[in-house]
Formats: sequence, structure tokens, C-alpha cells
Amino acid sequence: MTDIEHNVVLAIDIGGTFTDLVLLDEQGGRLMAGKVLTTYPDPSQGVLQGVQRLLGQWQIDPGAVRRAIHGTTLVTNALIERKGARTGLITTEGFRDALEIGREGRYDIYDLFLQRPQPLVERRWRCEVPQRVDVGGRVLVPLDEEAVRRACEALRDHAVEAVGIAFLHAYANPAHELRAAEIVAELLPGVAVSLSHRVAPEFREYERTSTTVANAYVQPLAARYLQGLEEGLQKSGVQAPLHIMLSNGGSSAADVAAEFPVRLVESGPSGGALSGAYWGGMVGDGEVMAFDMGGTTAKAVLSQDGAFQLATESEVARVYRFKKGSGLPLLVPVMDMIEIGAGGGSIARLNEMGLPAVGPDSAGAAPGPACYGLGGEEATVTDADLLLGLLNEEYFLGGKMRLDVGTAKTAVGYLAQKLDMEVERAAWGIRQLVDENMASAARVHAAERGIDIRAYTLVATGGAGPAHACSLAQRLGIGTVVVPPAAGVGSAFGLLLAPIAFDFARTYVMRLEEVDSVRLGALLAEMEEEGRQIVSEAGVEEAQMQIKRTADLRYVGQGHEIRVAVAEGEIEAEAMRQLQHDFDEEYGRLYGRLCDGVAVEAVNWRVNVSGPRPQLQHVRIVQEGGSEAEACKGQRPVFFDPDEGTVETPVYDRYGLESGFAAAGPAIVEEAESTTVVPPGWRLAVDEASSLILTRS
Repeated sequence: MTDIEHNVVLAIDIGGTFTDLVLLDEQGGRLMAGKVLTTYPDPSQGVLQGVQRLLGQWQIDPGAVRRAIHGTTLVTNALIERKGARTGLITTEGFRDALEIGREGRYDIYDLFLQRPQPLVERRWRCEVPQRVDVGGRVLVPLDEEAVRRACEALRDHAVEAVGIAFLHAYANPAHELRAAEIVAELLPGVAVSLSHRVAPEFREYERTSTTVANAYVQPLAARYLQGLEEGLQKSGVQAPLHIMLSNGGSSAADVAAEFPVRLVESGPSGGALSGAYWGGMVGDGEVMAFDMGGTTAKAVLSQDGAFQLATESEVARVYRFKKGSGLPLLVPVMDMIEIGAGGGSIARLNEMGLPAVGPDSAGAAPGPACYGLGGEEATVTDADLLLGLLNEEYFLGGKMRLDVGTAKTAVGYLAQKLDMEVERAAWGIRQLVDENMASAARVHAAERGIDIRAYTLVATGGAGPAHACSLAQRLGIGTVVVPPAAGVGSAFGLLLAPIAFDFARTYVMRLEEVDSVRLGALLAEMEEEGRQIVSEAGVEEAQMQIKRTADLRYVGQGHEIRVAVAEGEIEAEAMRQLQHDFDEEYGRLYGRLCDGVAVEAVNWRVNVSGPRPQLQHVRIVQEGGSEAEACKGQRPVFFDPDEGTVETPVYDRYGLESGFAAAGPAIVEEAESTTVVPPGWRLAVDEASSLILTRS
């Protein structure tokens, strides 16, 4: 065994291609990382195999692990692939088809053959019951309990495994939903039940119903998976409590995640964002673009002083993957990020117009890129990077996986033949396309938020992120790139930084000058109390809890809101005036003008309860065996520009680069989990935290 006997934290992030694992020795600051291919259809198999391998590799007793944090794509994949439970819906009479009607607007007004996302619940499994509550919570029509019982009998005949209950305005008065849930529990024992006032207690019926149904749809799957993973970890000797990464950048106990699995839709990517903000702060940069590029997708999040903007609504299972409005809406707090179909496994081909295109579909882990030798035949970004000389065929995953140059050349050559060009030029073109796709998405994302992205520092993580970071930064006008230690498992590392946290929301629509301070105070207190209980059960002491309150505000008559912080303390007239002032400032910043004379109303009130953010200092990646590595591994020809051909480029071993090292590009820096590419015109330096600092000359 090593000298690590306790205080080890384990982080696990499941991606579409690889499962990343990180062990942190909190006392010594030593960081140990590993990657394994994601296993299908049960990703927990790969997780448990990877955990056992990593603990065994470093001879660490599983009992030394005091905390385990997990980020997963399970929920997202289940919704996209429609592999959830057979789900029924009980809703207000007259609202059976709300899931299909959706919004009035079309997400693409010029598409004559526009397709809407298919509801997760078939129409025959959607049951109406007479009941009605108005927007203020007043009962207009009592709940017809016999109708609920008839609905249960019909759903039992269809052998449903989960039921969503979404009644009109249940956020204002949940009594009918609670009574209906009692009847469902009595007549359909063992069936998972999701209540809209618990899952998404906000107005907008279509979105709230969609979120409730999605939660019910994945609830049985998530419960089985999390229970199986916990049991598997315990059998392997890891007795630490399992925490699950949420989409809001916080984490929760596994049982809470099992109750609200829809909150895991952006579980893994949130870890990459936290990692980017952490390493950006280490080099003194407060404005950071956290860029994580893995095998399937690339994600980018903008951070200011370590804080992230949260979105209150997201989408999943889009008909057109990157066309906003074509998916199922979810009312869950998520980090405001962009996701691009650009990863190492993104497939290159000719599109319907005969033009070259890259992504959004990916070869994933099975069969993977052609160079993996696992049966893939189509050209991918990884195949292109290998043929350009950017990747080392003998040192992929630190030498644990050998890449096949021959199969990569065949795959890219097939595309090159169609384009009537040389293989190297086709590979270079694939790389240019994928980098421009990412840059275009990032430009739009920043412009929509009124941000000049050129002032930001790009922090690159993910298996493919460091290889494409400088090219992306150059397109965006960014002059500094940071590649942190263990960048290839950046999302898993970011999980270590996630505080225990949970968000709550309640709809209370009222003009600011007419707010009932007593009612509002009770509403905020109720959310805070529920939050304290959840966070306390996850192991956070009362004195360590932090409370943040916000409100969604808009001008009366508008259809969208902006979020503004609500001051601590009692809600009195002065607090409302401050809220008005803060709204004016934020609205002016975003839109450059104010609507004088138009009243402002609050729509939703939100409370975030969290524990302290883990503080990590002096983290250092350790290499297997602990042997000293030579800085320079030699040279190899690399194809950076078709007009110049190949260039003999020095290759460095990251584990041999010490603080203060500097070199001019071109250069390649290799480590077990990723490869950093320093193009001509860029400089490389190593800082005191062992991060690679890349700057344009």
C-alpha cells in the first residue's frame, strides 16, 4: 500500500466515449487520474472496473476514500434514445394534449417540414381528470377522485412503470396533486410518481408538464442505476457516501438525485466548467471561457470571478440537435453553456449538398474512431489529428491504447478521394471545419450575452480540448490559453470542486409595488427550510450553509425575464426599491435602454442553499511509478499548414516539464490523458501550478 491511508476523494465522470476517474489525496495534494472506455449498455460496469484499476494501480485501500462524486450522462442519453420507463400522465381535464401542442411559435419559421419532438408519453397513456385551481391557488373545481381511480386502472392495464401528475396551477396550490398521488400509491404500488409542484413549481404549463413527465420517465432507470452503483462501490470496498453532480454546478446526495433525476441533464459538463474557473483563477484571470472537448461533444461556459450564469430552462432530445426550440423543454436550473457536436469522435463526411461537414454525430466509444481499431470505418477528428502528426500512435492513454495509422488513413482517404485531394489536406480540412464550428457557436453565445470574448482566457480541458484550444482561441481573438494539469480528465477534476447545493423556485406573479411582503417572506422561508434540510442530510453543518435569493423580473407585458439578486433580510419597501434599481441596471446592461413608465413585475422567486465550496490547494498530478521524465522526447513531422507541408516539431513529456520552462511553438506536449498542440506563432510556458500557459507571439 502507499502512504495514503485516508482522506481520499474519488470523482467519476461518464462521457460518451470515455469514463474519467480522479483520486485526490487531500493531505498531500496528489492527483491520480485514469481513463477507461465507457461501457454500453451499462456504464456502471466501466465505472467499477475503472475504480478498481485506479485504486489498484496506486495501491490505495478502498476504505481510504471518504467521499465519492459522480457526474453522468445517463439521464440525458435515456431521454435522447427514448430508453426510459413506460410512463403515464394524469392531468387536468382539457390538457391531455398540452405535450403535443407545445408552444405557439415555430422554432424554424422557414421549414415547411418542421418536426416537433415526440412526447415521452403516448396519447393513450395520458389521462384527464376533472379539477381546476386558478392562478392564485383558489379551487374552482374539486378533484374528482373517482376519475383518478379510473385513470389508475387504465394505466395499470397499460403496465406503466412511472406516472407524472401535472395539474393546472399546482404550483399555487398542490393539494389536488398530493391527494392524487395518495390514490396512485394505493392503486399502483411500486410505480414511480413525479408531482409537478415538486419537480418544477413554476408557471408555464407546457414546460412544467414536460419537465414532470421527463422526471418520471427516467426515475426508475436512475434509481436502479444509482442504487446499483452505490452497491457496486461498497462491494469493492468504497464505503464513502455517493454524491451526484447536478446541472447547476452543485452536488447532492444520491437519494435526492434519484428523486429528481431530471436535474442531472448537464451533470458532467458542469464539472468541466468548475475546473475551468478554478484553473483560470489560479493564474489570476477572472474572466474565463471554460472549454471542454471530449470524444463526443465540446462544451463552453463563460465565467466571471468564478461565478457562472444559470439558465432556468434547457432542452433535451432535440429533433435537430443544435437547433434551439426543437427539443423537450425542462424547467431545471442549469449552467448557461453551449454544446457543440464537436469531439474527437465527430464523423467527417459529405453532407446532402455534397460539401464536407464534421459532426454532430459521433463514433462514440463503440465502434469509435477508425484508428481505435474497434470496427469504426468513418473518418473522425481523432483520425485527422493522428494523420497530421498531432497525436502519438504509441502513447494514446499513456501507451495503454495503440492507435492504428493505417485504418485512419483508409478512412480519411475515402473522404479525400471524394474531394479529389491529398489525404493530409483532407485531414487538415477536417480539423479546420471542427474548429470553426466551435468558434462560430462560441461567438454567438458571447454576443447574445453582450460579452466581448476577446478579453477572456480560454481554459482547455477534455481529451481533445488541449489539441484544439489554440486554433479555437485564435479564431475568437483570445490571446491566452491555459491547459491545467490532468486536463484530459478536467470534468472529473471539476467534480471535486462542487459544493453540496440545491435550488428551489416558486411562482408568485406580482408587480413590485404590490408585493405582499408577508406572503413573499413565507414563500422564501419555506424554500430555505427545505433547502437546509436537503443540504443538512448530505452532511453540511448548519453554520456552513449559504443562502442566495434571486427573482425573475420583467416589464409587465413581456414574455421573458431576467434574474436579479434579492437582498438578505426582511422583504420590505426598501428591499423592493433596491430590487427595482438592480433590475434597471441589469436590463440596461443587457439591452442598452429602459422602458420608462412601464411597471416591473416579479414572476418567480428562487432560493439556492449550499454548503462551502471545497478548497483545493497545491494540487499536483503524479505519474505512475513516480519516475522522473525527460522533458524532450524527440521530434516528429507535424502538418500545420498545407502550403508549408510538414514541420519537424519538438515533442515534450509534460511530466518532465518543470515550473519556469518556456519554449516557442511549434511544439507538442504529451501526457497520459491528452495532448497539447502549440502551433507556430504561439509560445509555451509552465507556471508554478504546473499549468501550461500558451500565448500568441
